[in-house]
Amino acid sequence: MVCIIKLFTIGTKPTPMIETNRIEFKRELTRELDIEREVVAFLNYREGGIIYIGVNDDGEPIGVKDIDGDMLKIKDRIRTGVSPSPMGLFDVLVENIQGVQVIKIFVASGSEKPYYKTTYGLSPKGCYMRVGTAAEPMTTSQIEDMFTHRIRNSLRNIRSPRKNLTFRQLHIYYESKGLVLNEHFMENLDLLTDVDEPNYVAYLLADENSMSIKVAKYAGVDRDILVANNEFGFCSLLKATDQVLDKLKIENNVSSEITYKRRIDKPLWDERAMREIVINAIVHNDYYTNEVPQKFEIFSDHIEITSAGRLPVDMTKEEFFGGISSPRNKELMRVFRDVDMVESLGSGLKRIQKVYTKEIFSFTTNFIRTTIPFHSQKLINDPEFEHTFGNVNDELGRINGRINGRINLSELTQRQKDILSIIKEGLVVGRINGRINGVGSSDIISKLNISERTIFRELSVLKQLGYIRRVGSKKTGYWETLDK
Repeated sequence: MVCIIKLFTIGTKPTPMIETNRIEFKRELTRELDIEREVVAFLNYREGGIIYIGVNDDGEPIGVKDIDGDMLKIKDRIRTGVSPSPMGLFDVLVENIQGVQVIKIFVASGSEKPYYKTTYGLSPKGCYMRVGTAAEPMTTSQIEDMFTHRIRNSLRNIRSPRKNLTFRQLHIYYESKGLVLNEHFMENLDLLTDVDEPNYVAYLLADENSMSIKVAKYAGVDRDILVANNEFGFCSLLKATDQVLDKLKIENNVSSEITYKRRIDKPLWDERAMREIVINAIVHNDYYTNEVPQKFEIFSDHIEITSAGRLPVDMTKEEFFGGISSPRNKELMRVFRDVDMVESLGSGLKRIQKVYTKEIFSFTTNFIRTTIPFHSQKLINDPEFEHTFGNVNDELGRINGRINGRINLSELTQRQKDILSIIKEGLVVGRINGRINGVGSSDIISKLNISERTIFRELSVLKQLGYIRRVGSKKTGYWETLDK
């Protein structure tokens, strides 16, 4: 007799989502669904919220039949059915929940409250507020009170200091993403005031303006010795942002630790998190209060990013760290998102906090500063290497001393300076002769009359400090200096 045994696996049922003060479920998008009301309610709510299309009342994802079509309809209905303009304050995305694709509408809290359904204006039929898990009509007194506290210093309402603006760079950025700006792009991107004059957003995105972003580099842990001072800007804010990101990418030196089994490379800071921090500092800067540009300062053990402005009046630090989004400059946010410099609303801070703690942020009355400590850098510490060239860590510590546990890179011995001069002179001669040339270890040995072991040790120190690099193989290559 053959006995057949069937085994059944009992899986745990996924925990259903629930509606909250910040989450709303809708089964499907229909003409009867008042999506404008739900969006208005979240825009007027201090924490914003999320609307899911394709999720039933029990929190079970059921999907959407025509995702692309419904997303286009949603964007158009929000854009035309909600006032003041909500552009830059919402995202329409596709999200996979339990293997089912649904539509996610992320709505940030707006700064021009009260928002309302365009058809009904500033009335209880047009203004809604999120109360618990429902969108409730606002009373006349609530509308009046909110209107009196409206933040009117929007960049959209400030006239551009210049009238003859050109936007060649803006067109290039949009075209690089397969988007074409038509003759009405200034109106579509909210680059005009109410009297159809270029506004301050247009000024910041124009090919020429007076805005600059400073990137300074210091020799130590304070501002005593300025090594370099770069200024980016006077162009479209999109281009200036790319220039700053490119500069910081160059400065993000990679240190290496050679272990017994492998070599570990580690940059000074996390590049993806830094990108979010840089763009946040630029997009959310308070341009209309004092026109103070952003400042990026690189020290020997950390980098500081300072932008003008404070947290929104109705936002706490806990809400800020919780990912609550309330864009200061929604018009800039919209353009940066169009060209994929911003991924989605509310995602940047979460991405930063995956790498760094909230202690990197500090808030004052007029500024927000982000301080990124560099990753700890270990120099080469391999037994075989030490046996051949000596202990580089000991040599560096003996030569330069340590400041707060870090090597002071500003001091070199006279012998190290002589080596740098020999290498630099060799490169100059090579270029004058019309060819790329360099200096080998044997050239240095013959000129300085010191041992091969000593030369290798000094070259290793200079390489670790970033003054020189090796080009080519060990046998046929050469050394060249780096700008510091």
